[in-house]
Amino acid sequence: MKHPSVLLLGGGGFLGSALAERLCKKGWRVHILGHSPGETTREHVIGHWGDIGDRSLVEPVLLECDILIHLASGSTPGSSVGKPLMEAEVNLIPTLKFLDIFKNCENRRMVFISSGGTLYGNPETVPVDEEHMLQPLSYHGAGKIAIEAFLQAFVNDSGKEVTILRPSNVYGPGQSLRQGFGFVRTVLEHARQGTEIEIWGDGSVVRDFLYIQDMINGIEAVIDAEPHTDVYNVGYGKGYSLKEVMKTVEQVCNRKLKVKYLPARKVDVKQVVLDCAKIKKRLGWKPETPLKEGIGLTWEWMLQQKSLE
Repeated sequence: MKHPSVLLLGGGGFLGSALAERLCKKGWRVHILGHSPGETTREHVIGHWGDIGDRSLVEPVLLECDILIHLASGSTPGSSVGKPLMEAEVNLIPTLKFLDIFKNCENRRMVFISSGGTLYGNPETVPVDEEHMLQPLSYHGAGKIAIEAFLQAFVNDSGKEVTILRPSNVYGPGQSLRQGFGFVRTVLEHARQGTEIEIWGDGSVVRDFLYIQDMINGIEAVIDAEPHTDVYNVGYGKGYSLKEVMKTVEQVCNRKLKVKYLPARKVDVKQVVLDCAKIKKRLGWKPETPLKEGIGLTWEWMLQQKSLE
């Protein structure tokens, strides 16, 4: 029996690597398309390196894949501050070039990983569901909304099925350090190194943190369902302030953090917690890993990596 195959756009990153590992264990043939070579020695994984808008590279891969998952993103809310053109250059235009290629491939479905933490801005109600007004504070969030809008038009034009997932702040083992991205991972690194962490604002902003394996379970729920077009929030459904996260890290690591507070930034949402009732009801998914447990698992992974150096 032929195992299904999948194309992961931007599959060499934190989320893509975890998803590739899960699918490989299930016997899937995994194609990863990214800008630079990553870990492709795993059985069932094939790497393709280049631009997602390169027709000569992309078309042959699409012909082999049953489903594609778009995880590629070249920015963070902080990295594109004051740089609206950056979002177009690194995220929007490459995606539109890809869609121009994808539209001519038959019997294909797509999952797009959007953002649940930047699209809603400072929501009027918390938790926030998928019907809430989209009012981004950052160009990063605006870029995600633009891609979602193009995907809606693409579905109408092509007749394909595109499912959009809006995840909260995903963290866990396998996440590398990246400036301005991954608060839990960053705080744990400062705990390990004993260095000072800088916090924009007073630490009162509230975020929804989702453990990596719960996120992978959410993507699997979409893959296992019948192809369909819809939008789902994917989060833990409970908010924690940055101060609460740091306190939990101190408890898990049994170490005192050194914290420096800086003036708040305009791009930072004050409070966002995702209402995930829709995906729970329609696809049967729910998060299983509480924040303290997830932080503990991530800390254990970090200590293991340190011991292997």
